[in-house]
Amino acid sequence: MSSDPNSKYDAATIQYYEAAAPYYTESTADDRHQHLDPFLDRLTPGARVLELGCGCGADAAHIVQRRFALDATDGTQAMVRKAKERFGIKARMMRFDQLDAVSQYDGVWAHAALLHAPRNALPDILMRIHGALKQGGWHFANYKLGDAQHPDEGRDPLGRWTSLPSTDWLVKAYQNAGFAIDQAEQYTGNGSDGVGREWLALTVRKA
Repeated sequence: MSSDPNSKYDAATIQYYEAAAPYYTESTADDRHQHLDPFLDRLTPGARVLELGCGCGADAAHIVQRRFALDATDGTQAMVRKAKERFGIKARMMRFDQLDAVSQYDGVWAHAALLHAPRNALPDILMRIHGALKQGGWHFANYKLGDAQHPDEGRDPLGRWTSLPSTDWLVKAYQNAGFAIDQAEQYTGNGSDGVGREWLALTVRKA
């Protein structure tokens, strides 16, 4: 089962999160992601941060707690609602391909979010993120990587689209979008689908 090759997002993945929002709200720990504080430490106090795929709002709540100016977004209305209900986050609806801001943000945080975009849509999304950042701005995203058993993009056991690129493909895509790679960390992790695999965490800067 494949994604529409002409689409910049996968409708079935959005529908999955619309339906699963109550589960994620109950099961997601309140603690922030392990890469969040190191990312925020690169920014100046009070910097403006865009979060892509805020989900139920756990990372967003920590960003606000650290007194950054947050613009939290998610592609599903249910997650936007849950972020407000659980953490008081005033998130708004926006898909990745709808980002059209120009030089507005000091940082763009996208934990376990961009991996759900069809791979052919990622170059355009990365260009949009680059354009939304101020000069010298920072961006973080992490991706599940393809391997011998899962060499190409497709649907995971939960029905979500996952791009499963290689490290080389991701690095080239970011460089082509105008980013300088500051840190690339590969690690082993489990997703909510219960499948363990290698991930790549990228911290990049608008060159």
